[in-house]
Amino acid sequence: MTDGLGLEGAYSATLSRIKGQGGEKARLGMAALMWISHSERPLEADELCHALAVEIGSSNFNSGNIPSIRTLLACCQGLVAVDKETSTIRLIHFTLQEHLRAQPELFVTAHSTMAETCLSYLNSHQVKALSASPSPDPPYTPLLHYFSRYIPLPPYSPQDMPFLQYSSLYWGTHARRDLSDCAKALALQLFGDYNNHISTRILLNEKFMLPVGLNEPPLFSGLHCASVFGIVEIVDILVEVEGYNINQEDCVGNTPLLWAASGGHEGVVKVLLERDDVDPNKPDNDGRTPPCSAARSGHQGVVKILLERTDINPNKLETDGQTPLCCAGENGHEGVAKMPLERDDVNPDKPDDQGRTPLWWAAKNGHKGVVKILLERRGVNPDKPDSGGQTPLSCAASSGHEGVVQMLLGCHNVNLDKPDNDGKTPL
Repeated sequence: MTDGLGLEGAYSATLSRIKGQGGEKARLGMAALMWISHSERPLEADELCHALAVEIGSSNFNSGNIPSIRTLLACCQGLVAVDKETSTIRLIHFTLQEHLRAQPELFVTAHSTMAETCLSYLNSHQVKALSASPSPDPPYTPLLHYFSRYIPLPPYSPQDMPFLQYSSLYWGTHARRDLSDCAKALALQLFGDYNNHISTRILLNEKFMLPVGLNEPPLFSGLHCASVFGIVEIVDILVEVEGYNINQEDCVGNTPLLWAASGGHEGVVKVLLERDDVDPNKPDNDGRTPPCSAARSGHQGVVKILLERTDINPNKLETDGQTPLCCAGENGHEGVAKMPLERDDVNPDKPDDQGRTPLWWAAKNGHKGVVKILLERRGVNPDKPDSGGQTPLSCAASSGHEGVVQMLLGCHNVNLDKPDNDGKTPL
């Protein structure tokens, strides 16, 4: 069957056969299809098998529940296969993914179930036994070697828990899409000792490439984590917990607000800004502020929320001297660039520490829309050079941005032959 209607019929018939198996076979087959079609990345065979073995809410991961891959494939009635090159589990054809998405009633609670599964796995005593900050191996001595037979060693390793990486990185993504009461309770349980949990290090190392050392637990609270994932309901609970410092810096100097702003999580930003003790201008260790982080990433809604506050300084410089408008100009975010310009107290020509203005950055990178916005604003000097003497025109010319060059040539106060510090003119 090659026509679409024939495939639809074949898929529907096969799904009926999977359900008709009844009992554990039907559960495994449908659960496997749910995970494969809704996961954030392709799952390896052992990852999926571990996911299907989790008993939601149980503090013990029973390895006796892990199905073999042969059993799993049989339960799926030919709808899934193992990719020989990547060892990942996949659907037999992309049209099956389209078929499953066209029938949302098949997996109504997919994301909440996946979040609950990931969190139950992370809360299991097997995962908790994995230290987030393993101590260095002691020096070898004959006496220690003799007694080591009687010293209890950690019974599990990350290799024994293949679903650990996926659970650590993506539980929050599923929870943000559909947060059940069960997932909420399991997340709060995880946050009870989150600094010392191995999933914290995995999240920081692998998702954000942060060089977290092994000797000490990373300073990263549950409020930081919930802000990273943008889970409004959990943030709303944690900000009311006695002892939580809403301006607490984590191991890289990020506050919960900075994480939420850089991730574009408007709901979390609003919750955090409702607190009277929040500092919306607090930078991280590299001097990045919430408004600049949001502007740099093009999160228009977050920038709007932040700039509506009177205690936000739109001219506040980061360590490299950039303002939110500079960040928007450099990255070509037109909608974001308009927002600072709506405030009377913004300096549209404020340069960074190298003398590069928002217009300079937009011209350099060929962002015509932002260049147009800035040239229409009073107070912008279209011929203002940076510390090396390069003007917006010379930057656009050297980068080959014809459209920007034409726009700048239309300004009456642009010097076409103005040389930079090395004597090079735009031509």
